[in-house]
Amino acid sequence: MIYVKIHVRGSERLLAACDEDLLGKIFADGEMRLKVSETFYGGELVSEDTFRERTRSVTVMNLVGERAVTIAQTMGHISEDATIVIGGVKHAQAVIM
Repeated sequence: MIYVKIHVRGSERLLAACDEDLLGKIFADGEMRLKVSETFYGGELVSEDTFRERTRSVTVMNLVGERAVTIAQTMGHISEDATIVIGGVKHAQAVIM
């Protein structure tokens, strides 16, 4: 399962999503720090199929976790080169044009 939350500002729709077990945790690697806050990521807990559907209706994505990032990669939203690892956790951002 994946947590998803859509943030709307004007015509932009940002999908914040993280794997279920990562919500509320903080990851660090050197000076990089990633806080998977409940305020930003903690929305609705959905299946992978529903997550796939939600990625089709947004203009920006901010993803954390093996499942969320891998699904977006297989759908062609994110390249592997655009993915970073912070504290052992995958993180990626994408702008959909």
